[in-house]
Amino acid sequence: MTLTRSAFLGITGAAVLTARQGAAQTVSGARMQQRTIPSNGEMLPVIGCGTWRTFDVGAKPEDRAPLAEVLRILFDAGGSVIDTSPMYGSAEAVVGDLLAAARSRDKAFIATKVWTSGHDSGIAQMRQSMRLLKTDRIDLMQIHNLLDWRAHLPTLRAWKTEGRIRLLGITHYTQSAHDELEAVLRAEKWDFVQLNYALDDRAVERRLLPLAAQRGTAVIVNQPFGGGGLLRRLLPRPLPDWAGEIGCATWAQILLKFILANPAVTCVIPGTGKPEHMRDNVQAGFGVYPDAAMLKRMAAEIAV
Repeated sequence: MTLTRSAFLGITGAAVLTARQGAAQTVSGARMQQRTIPSNGEMLPVIGCGTWRTFDVGAKPEDRAPLAEVLRILFDAGGSVIDTSPMYGSAEAVVGDLLAAARSRDKAFIATKVWTSGHDSGIAQMRQSMRLLKTDRIDLMQIHNLLDWRAHLPTLRAWKTEGRIRLLGITHYTQSAHDELEAVLRAEKWDFVQLNYALDDRAVERRLLPLAAQRGTAVIVNQPFGGGGLLRRLLPRPLPDWAGEIGCATWAQILLKFILANPAVTCVIPGTGKPEHMRDNVQAGFGVYPDAAMLKRMAAEIAV
C-alpha cells in the first residue's frame, strides 16, 4: 500500500509537531523569511502556493472550503504568492472568489499567465484573467511555457507601463525546455523566471540559476517535490537524524529547504489543496537553511 503524505503526517505525529512549530512562531512573532525581487527591490515571502489541479474544483462550496483554509494558512504564516493560470481550469475563478470573500486581495501576490498564441488572443485572455481574479492589477504576468512569447512581450511591457501588471516573467516546467528558457533569458530582460527544481531534478543549478542571478531575475520554483513522485518515494523512509539541525519535521520541509538553500531562488510554490499540507509547507519558510556541507550530505543520503 502506498503511504500518502496525509497518512505520513498522522502516523509520525509530524502534523502535531508542525502545528506546534506554527504556534511557537506566532507566539514569538516570527514571520516567514523573504527575499528580494531584484528588479524592484520588493521583498517576497519564500513559500507560496501553486494551484494546478488542486484549485480546479468548480463552484461547489464544499469543494472550495478547504481551499479557503489553505489560503488562510498561507497568509497567517506571512506568505503571499498564489500562482495560477488560464490553463488550470476553474483555478483563476476560484482564487478570485476566495480572495474576494475573505477580503484578502491585499494579502496576495497574484501570479498568473498568458497561455495562448497571437497578440490579440493574449490580450483577450489576460483581460479575462483579471475579471476572474477580480482585480484591476496583476502582480506578476508570466508567459506560460514560453508560448508565443515574442507576440506577448510588447503587450506585457505596455501593460506594465500602464500599471495593469506590476512584473513580467516566463515559465516552463521541463528539462527539455531549459535551452530555450536560457536563450530567452539572455535575449530579453525579465523580472521573473519560473522553472522546475527539486532534489532529484537539479539541472537548473548548472546554468539557469546562475544566469538568473547574473541577470537580476527573480526565480519561482515549481515542482519542488519532483512532481510529487520524489516525496511519495521518501515518505516510507524514516526521517534522517539531521533533519532537526535544519528545523525540519517532515520530508516535505526537507525538500523545500534544500531548494531554498540556493540564494538564486526567490520563492517556491508547492501546489496543494489540503490545509494540512499547506500548514506543513509554510514551516519551510522559517528557521535556518542547509549550508554547503549539509547540502552535500542531503544529496548523498537521500538516494533517489
